Amino acid sequence: MPTPLARPGGHKEIDQGHTLHPPADRGHADANPHACGPGVRHPCHGHFHHEHHHGAAGQDFSRAFAFGIALNLGFVVLEVASGWWAGSLALLADAAHNLSDVAGLALAWAGAWALRLKPDARHTYGWQRASILAAFANAVLLFAAMGWLAWEAVQRLAQPQAVQGWTVVGVAAAGIVVNSATALLFLRGQHGDLNVRGAFLHMAADALVSLGVVIAGALYLWRGWSWLDPVMSLTVAVVIVLGSWGLLRESTRLLFDGVPERVDPLAVRAYLEQLPGVERVDDLHIWAMGTTQIALSAHLIAPGGPLGDAALHRIAEELQHRFGIQHATLQVMREPITSLHASSLSDFGRR
Repeated sequence: MPTPLARPGGHKEIDQGHTLHPPADRGHADANPHACGPGVRHPCHGHFHHEHHHGAAGQDFSRAFAFGIALNLGFVVLEVASGWWAGSLALLADAAHNLSDVAGLALAWAGAWALRLKPDARHTYGWQRASILAAFANAVLLFAAMGWLAWEAVQRLAQPQAVQGWTVVGVAAAGIVVNSATALLFLRGQHGDLNVRGAFLHMAADALVSLGVVIAGALYLWRGWSWLDPVMSLTVAVVIVLGSWGLLRESTRLLFDGVPERVDPLAVRAYLEQLPGVERVDDLHIWAMGTTQIALSAHLIAPGGPLGDAALHRIAEELQHRFGIQHATLQVMREPITSLHASSLSDFGRR
């Protein structure tokens, strides 16, 4: 993956030519005195980025994570004690899932905190990928918890046991409130940050488990069906696994530098190829630096010469506006690089 120099801050950077010069004004676009223009024979490079920190859309979810962890830890203690006394597998399973949620929230919090660490000479992108790792770990943890729940439910189906119905219903109803309240803390950021989405899904799933426990407990009180407790647990586990599959798939994709799901790579290529003066696009790469930042690098083959600073600025702004790509590194060349590397890695979507 390319590693262009990135400075923290809320500004754009332009690397035009071969040397990156210190900016004269940190509040505006940096400009290299060796600007690209007619008569410049070396390749013209443009590197732009728009920084966002603290999760989706610049939001800081630290308080939400802290509150959610404290609330769920307290509820885990209540559920374990109540489930043990009532003899309810569903309550104990819900407590185990709540405990996994505490670990998931802690992982997501660590990932969000890593986004705030500044880049250095050895980590030119900072530690943004930690947020992807946290989302992936959250998905794996969720699947593991549901696997355990399903196994215990199958075991309990073979030997149904009586439970304290009113205790089950009361504690699980409190769980709906606790988990729903925690999920709502992350509702705003779930669409813009995969890491926050992982935390949201974890808590929303737990609220669904609690709802299933309430239904099972109520039906047990009404009909005396002891087998319903494990059946409901198994059903909820399947629903949660199906609903969380997208989180596991997308976090795995990002770990291996795949194009984020919300970006259409063919549309990006089509936009770059229709630019005035651009004959073709080589070495187009799009990847996620973290759960909120997307980067792009490409060779723009322009036989007529460099596009110039103003054009590169417009391209970067369009990439940000149309596709949500905050970091764009563009190299403008008169002729393509005739190498196996250039031809083998940039053929997708070729017209």
